[in-house]
Amino acid sequence: MASSLIHKSTYEADNPLESSLIEAFRLLEPELRPPFPLTIRTEPEYFNLNRAILYGILSETHLAKVHLKHLHGIVTDGYCFFTNLVCKVVDELYSKLVENVKVQLLYVSLELVDVSAVGVDSLLVALLRQIRGGDLGESNLWLCSEMVNLLWGKWECLVEEQPMIISSALYVFLRVLSDHCRVCLNSKLKVLKQKEIEFCIRVFKDQFHLCLKIGRDLIRVLQDLVHVPEFHDLWKDLLSRSSDACQLYRSRTCSRYFLLRITPEMETHLRFLLTQVKLGSQTRYQIWFGRKFLNGPEKETVVIDIVRFICCAHHPSNDILLSNVIPRWIIVGWLLKCCTKNHIEANVKLALFYDWLFFEENVDNIMNIEPAILLMVNSVPKYIHMTHNLLEFLFLLVDHYDIDRKDLILKGVSSALDVLKRKGVVQSFDVLTCCDMLSPFLKERLVKMLSCKNVSGFNHLQPVTLA
Repeated sequence: MASSLIHKSTYEADNPLESSLIEAFRLLEPELRPPFPLTIRTEPEYFNLNRAILYGILSETHLAKVHLKHLHGIVTDGYCFFTNLVCKVVDELYSKLVENVKVQLLYVSLELVDVSAVGVDSLLVALLRQIRGGDLGESNLWLCSEMVNLLWGKWECLVEEQPMIISSALYVFLRVLSDHCRVCLNSKLKVLKQKEIEFCIRVFKDQFHLCLKIGRDLIRVLQDLVHVPEFHDLWKDLLSRSSDACQLYRSRTCSRYFLLRITPEMETHLRFLLTQVKLGSQTRYQIWFGRKFLNGPEKETVVIDIVRFICCAHHPSNDILLSNVIPRWIIVGWLLKCCTKNHIEANVKLALFYDWLFFEENVDNIMNIEPAILLMVNSVPKYIHMTHNLLEFLFLLVDHYDIDRKDLILKGVSSALDVLKRKGVVQSFDVLTCCDMLSPFLKERLVKMLSCKNVSGFNHLQPVTLA
């Protein structure tokens, strides 16, 4: 009987994807042993043989090379179907896979890179997405190490054929390095950190044009590593080159980079929360989500990535906006309340406001800046401390985020406020400028900033409970 690829409890239903692979293997097992039959197959037969071979590679370690030779001999579509099948396994099953199956999965992925399989870029992205932020477990660190080794070993090939994988990997490893560099668990982690650092530095030195593809969030993630000696001079050099820094600030980061930092499983649950859960019914879903994805001493850091995803990669339709589905700003408010460490809370606020700092109407999307303003205005008066803290943080960013380019940032924030008013996200700003519970200093700063674009007041909104 074929073995299971995944961990599952006694009463858990069979996984459809795993079942399809097992069924194909059982049906075709006699044909998976040399000598292989030389027959012309119909499309359904070809697809089923691909499934059987993949199962053989993942479950029969001792015969993996034989199965791969078989695959090379029968492939007629540039490995397209097979690669897509491996992608599905990564996306749908990775967190449940038995450890030796994960090893085989990396093995077959490396082989697909070697043959320049159609869709191998999507496969590498899928693997990068399984690197979980804030997870210092052995399995997650092993995946980090394997992916760095793969990228390093196939550097020339990837630079020439899949350059966007290099920029994607750079974004991923800059983010995970901020976790890895805050702790020193053992010699294995020390070795991994050094490999990750060397990979990132190589990208900056040899392929700087690919770094620029990331856009403004490159600076945001890099600033978390300023304390690491290898990145300190690089950071100073980048900001000292005014043209490069301004080019990055004015370049909106594509949403696919934000998807890289949350797993497909997490994305599915977040999108369900933001499209199906009704306002007032969200508490139990939030508790479940927190226990599953945020419960751990270092896992809080993934909140930074979740907020960037919510602001920049999940833009609800008009139907959702007009319904009673829980709005994005409430989820962001809840996530901020989940932060127990000051440095993480600060980075979450930066993630929330980052597009405000360089906002240009012809470049940026108003939906990226909507959650922050709605969280501030709807927190009055019940959660006034939230409004106060966010407004205070925004002005701190204006004054201190990049002193050499303060005028650019002031223009960006003013433009953001202007667009939010003109596009009707807010009707006026009276709820903030006329709020007795806010400090006079903050209100004065806000009035001055609004006057830059002649943005008018704001009608009072009914507060909504942050659960």
